[in-house]
Amino acid sequence: MQRRLLLAAATLSLTARIVRAQAAKPIRLIVPYPPGGPLDITARTLAEKVKDALGTVLVENRAGAGGNLGADLVAKAAPDGTTIGIGAVATHAINPWLYAKLPYDPLADFTPITRIAQVPNVLVMNVDVAAKLGITGVRELIDYAKRNPGKLNYGSGGNGSAGHLAGEMFKTRAGVFMVHIPYAGGNPAQLALLAGQVDLNFDNLASAAANIKAGKLRALALTTAKRSSAMPDLPPIADVLAGFDIDTWFGLFGPAGLPAETTRRLNRAFVDALRSTDVRARLAALMAEPSPTTPEEFTAFVRAELKKYEPLVKASGAKAD
Repeated sequence: MQRRLLLAAATLSLTARIVRAQAAKPIRLIVPYPPGGPLDITARTLAEKVKDALGTVLVENRAGAGGNLGADLVAKAAPDGTTIGIGAVATHAINPWLYAKLPYDPLADFTPITRIAQVPNVLVMNVDVAAKLGITGVRELIDYAKRNPGKLNYGSGGNGSAGHLAGEMFKTRAGVFMVHIPYAGGNPAQLALLAGQVDLNFDNLASAAANIKAGKLRALALTTAKRSSAMPDLPPIADVLAGFDIDTWFGLFGPAGLPAETTRRLNRAFVDALRSTDVRARLAALMAEPSPTTPEEFTAFVRAELKKYEPLVKASGAKAD
């Protein structure tokens, strides 16, 4: 009997050591974009904030293929909670319709943990063009575009980008035609707008804010359904085109099959971090609105976003290989 008790005690001790060792293993947080961008900054801010609850979290940048490379790394990881990643509107709602072949299924291959934040897009015009045409808001823009089909153009960071698709949604909802001019990234598109090479853009608020405040760009409206605390005086396009709602969002995903308790533990740690004053302030500097969710809410959100972008991408004709 004593020998059995000793054996049982030894087994329990070994099991406890294994559990502690697993718990102490660093978590890899995959960011599917290059260092220095908003998602990378957010990931590093959160990694530091959750270390007391989760231990060491190592941020790893795996950029490439429009975010698909990093997303696929998460999808193919072991579902043990040691590899998680940031996914975004591109990787989980746009790219599935943009790429002919995607190495992962945006729904079946992931366990959504929590949405992190949403960043409004903003409709901005070249100030000289806006002044010349007398456009001060969305209604004037639509009226002019209807009277002058094809005379206005808009730039974007490329075919299938969030700015391109926001423009396509605007054209469809407003019943106007504007020429789309794709650039190799958001920065070249913004430079073209500032230089007067294009008339307007549907830009990310974080990247456009400085030029708006400096008077170099005229902001007409936000693309989100609601106003943003970053620019509370700026109305949404939805005030004129009911139901217009498009933004940039990003959230936390694990691989499919992540145990429920592990998912809940990760959700608690990151949601608590997102509700903290210092993290909210850091996100505010990036023009991002913290929007934590339960895993179930985030799952439903991703499913709805995937459905929303299918007709937009297909109508745009954008494709990527």
